[in-house]
Amino acid sequence: MRQERNIWLATVRPDGRPHLTPIWFVHEADRWYVCTAPDSVKARNLQMNPRVSVALEDGDNAYVVEGTARAINPPASVVRRFKEKFDWDITTDSQYSVVFEITVQKQLMG
Repeated sequence: MRQERNIWLATVRPDGRPHLTPIWFVHEADRWYVCTAPDSVKARNLQMNPRVSVALEDGDNAYVVEGTARAINPPASVVRRFKEKFDWDITTDSQYSVVFEITVQKQLMG
């Protein structure tokens, strides 16, 4: 997962409809991290309903995770992972300023 650039992130809209979008991510231990704009659809959805599904882009080697997300102040190790993977300092980005930590509840691999 260190080399995969994107995941598909599914959140739930207030009316129950799904919202699916690709997003950069990092992974650490059993947690996944994404960084987004605070006014994005996904951020607003997660404020109302923390349930998510994420999947790697490679459909030939399926890896899907279900869990919950919460906004956090990212630990230094997560900041470092974003910097190493994307050459992106998430602590200085004024547009994408919210980091969500996804706690895995179920993993599906195929």
